Amino acid sequence: MSSASTPHGGYLIGTDIGGTFTDLVLLEEGSRPRLFKSPTTPSDRSEGILNALRLAADAVGKPLEQFASEIRYFAHGTTAATNALIERKGARTALLTTAGFGDTMLIQRSMTSWVGMGANTGHYSQRSNPTPIVDRDLIIEIDERIDSSGEALVALDESQVRDAIARLRAAGVEALAVSFLWSFLNPDHEARVREIVEAEWPEVYLTLSHEVAPVIGEYERTATTVVNSYLGPVIRDYMENLEGRLHETGFVGELSVMDSGGGVMKAIDAAYRAASLLTSGPAGGVLATSKLAETLGFENVITSDMGGTSFDVGLVLDGEPLVERQSEVGNYHLSIPRIKVTAIGAGGGSIAWVDEVGALVVGPESAGSVPGPACYARGGLRPTVTDADVVLGIIDPEYFLGGRMKLDRDLAEEAIRTHIAEPLGMTVEEAALGIRTVADNQMADLLRKVTVEQGRDPRDFAVFAYGGAGPTHACSYTQAAGINTLVVPPTSTVHSAYGTVTADRFRSLQVTDLQRTPAGADDPAAHIDLARLTRNLDDLVARCHEDLDRDSGAWFSRSVHLKFRRQTHELPVVLPDGPVTVETLRAVVEEFFETYERIYGKGTALRSAGLELNTLRVEGRVAVAGLDDGEDPPSGTVEDARIGTRKVTFADAGRVDVPVLRGEKVGPGAQLIGPAVLEFEGTTIVVGPGQELHVDARTNIVINCKGN
Repeated sequence: MSSASTPHGGYLIGTDIGGTFTDLVLLEEGSRPRLFKSPTTPSDRSEGILNALRLAADAVGKPLEQFASEIRYFAHGTTAATNALIERKGARTALLTTAGFGDTMLIQRSMTSWVGMGANTGHYSQRSNPTPIVDRDLIIEIDERIDSSGEALVALDESQVRDAIARLRAAGVEALAVSFLWSFLNPDHEARVREIVEAEWPEVYLTLSHEVAPVIGEYERTATTVVNSYLGPVIRDYMENLEGRLHETGFVGELSVMDSGGGVMKAIDAAYRAASLLTSGPAGGVLATSKLAETLGFENVITSDMGGTSFDVGLVLDGEPLVERQSEVGNYHLSIPRIKVTAIGAGGGSIAWVDEVGALVVGPESAGSVPGPACYARGGLRPTVTDADVVLGIIDPEYFLGGRMKLDRDLAEEAIRTHIAEPLGMTVEEAALGIRTVADNQMADLLRKVTVEQGRDPRDFAVFAYGGAGPTHACSYTQAAGINTLVVPPTSTVHSAYGTVTADRFRSLQVTDLQRTPAGADDPAAHIDLARLTRNLDDLVARCHEDLDRDSGAWFSRSVHLKFRRQTHELPVVLPDGPVTVETLRAVVEEFFETYERIYGKGTALRSAGLELNTLRVEGRVAVAGLDDGEDPPSGTVEDARIGTRKVTFADAGRVDVPVLRGEKVGPGAQLIGPAVLEFEGTTIVVGPGQELHVDARTNIVINCKGN
């Protein structure tokens, strides 16, 4: 949404669809955010959004049609792309590629699952190739060849292209990917294929590699192109359905969708950039956390989002979300930068079971929203983490979703007794505590994985917890990971949805512009063609600005990606604003050396080896207008918020009487020492025994998990 064109007044809506619940946040000038949750509807996920909209309309006292007509901005985060790729439910896709390179997608590279080093493969004897998303007989090699300098060596055989189109069309192909070798240097052959396809097969979904990933690396570029085509029809239909359902309610504004790279884009663009929606939903939470952490003065943060199905973890380092330049999804490696989020199957709906050797296991299978945990009384018979929390007294069955959804404790107990307690010779309470402990330790392991295993000290981080179940478990997994500070934002229950509506409109473009400096050069910057570099950067900025509707409020960041000659991995270095000069490049080269040694150790930078300037990248942003801090927060004390006590079972303290507080009534300055339970309409915050809680000026709940 353009800052220049955004009208004054009206509602701003952010939504995020999870496996169990659909989240919605409503922003209105002068008011604090209003938060809503509605069960996800797997058969048609737009229905869950409409149900959440109805809750919001009721909250402001307006009919749905009137409320929807007053929404001026609607942002959406979705896992539709991720689900379609992982579940292999994309479109029937074909690939046209350069003769001799038809097996590129099948061979991949010697990495991760291919050599048995990925998290999903373990020992090399268990390695496996990904389930193909393009059948080998739908990969067609075309005679054409561009060389590494961009010169045409072999002309495009247009008759082969036409024959391929006829064959693929007859085979029922829905989407076509075209990835020719070195097309990012000279796209003429791919552009000619587009002309032929538009003339002879206009209805097919088409992706060209030089448009979606104009970077070096034939496998990653081809994989990105194929994945984009594979997901494109799915996302196109998804967006059309969602927009149609919204317009039926009276909404007349523009729908924006979360881009995994760090902002939102128009829904109409999402259909053509489907691969950019992978991790769309979780990215919103990381962005919202990054902005909040900056306000609160936290430079290094672990974001932890526990919903009903998964536990998603991201990092904010030195104030910026950690972005991976190449990502792996569904065992394919893509040249699309995205906010890095690592996930495991640990959520409130994760199913607990006893394996063949008698060990208690939690997840990764989830009960989802249908049938849901046993306590939902919707037909689910197997015990979940949420069932354990109900049995342990942590979740009040009468106040789930603010009392709108009643839970059945008896069904939770029966599921745990049948499937866990009796097989293991435990009481139901012991089994429930075991389920919670296993889940918490799995999540703590993931926190350690993204810190300790990457050479980072977890004690240097604060954990921000959100999602419907995150605040309920965060005090345990934060403490188990050896981290002291836990922050639960006031938007925690719908934090990813909040991130979508507050995120900038975003567009990023990149291109490979390979330049090398000679080995042994005292001044590498002097050997880079400044005119060529500037011309390419200016072109990227102009294209990015065009994609942002030439908004006058747009701002841009530029970066160059450098590596030592003959090395594999490159590091991005941000360019300062203004003209790029030799002095600018000298500073960039020095920053590259310093960053390299900070990551890999002092003395590791081989300054005499020569450099390769590989990729140029430009990011453009336009801020969403009309956001403010809202009304003043409540000023209630702990005693004002106290509604009683109940017995809660903890691993260390056993079953004890615990004060219960209405979370929304706890104002800034409030303090207490756990154990305690704070109940909100959309989540429950647990403060463990001896842990210290205080509420800051913005009503963030800050917990010292180390305690007194």
